[in-house]
Amino acid sequence: MSAETERIQFKSVLPIHDALNKREKSYGINFDINYRTTLFDKLSISINQLLFYTKIKSPLLLHSVSGNLSQLVNADGYINTKGWETNVKLGYGDFKLFIGYTFTDAQLNEAGNKRENPLTAKHRLNNVLMYELEDKWKIGLEAYHYSRQSLSDGSSGKPYWICGFMAERKWERISLFVNFENLTDTRQTRFDTIYTGTITNPVFRDIYAPLDGIVVNGGIKLKL
Repeated sequence: MSAETERIQFKSVLPIHDALNKREKSYGINFDINYRTTLFDKLSISINQLLFYTKIKSPLLLHSVSGNLSQLVNADGYINTKGWETNVKLGYGDFKLFIGYTFTDAQLNEAGNKRENPLTAKHRLNNVLMYELEDKWKIGLEAYHYSRQSLSDGSSGKPYWICGFMAERKWERISLFVNFENLTDTRQTRFDTIYTGTITNPVFRDIYAPLDGIVVNGGIKLKL
């Protein structure tokens, strides 16, 4: 629910109403294993393997309604989600590399019909490379990959990458930082449509990828 509404930045989403909506009920279990070692007295390796299963009864799903608005509606059924997540952390000197892979099998059982849960990427990659010189520099590169996602209209979205860069220079009481998000200018409007029909009478599709282009922000941090 929150992921779907966050993708569209909560725009044109009607508020949850006690008379129309009821609370979701969720149950879950997870199990993880951790392993750490050091090779050649320089390369540190940390591995975490997580297995998970959750069940959500009467999940809130985003639906399009009249007036180009969206509304969260309780599904007549449940969502079963199972999968695993593997995270690897490599450290060498001032460099750290984080690699993560998540497999998610989410099935929506609605009124006895089973299908893939919309807007849920089955495969996801998280990659972050950091350089950190204590009390001086922090520089990072990140790249995230999302596989195709099933959409509520029965079609499928396309896979995509999102990349970013950040840098921070530190002094004793002050630091400067800059952050570049979505460096590859990944936008759903560049590789897929966000509506069907005509401009004067559009039918909006699910938003599964960013709509904003490159975002740059920066600032100053002060230690008092």
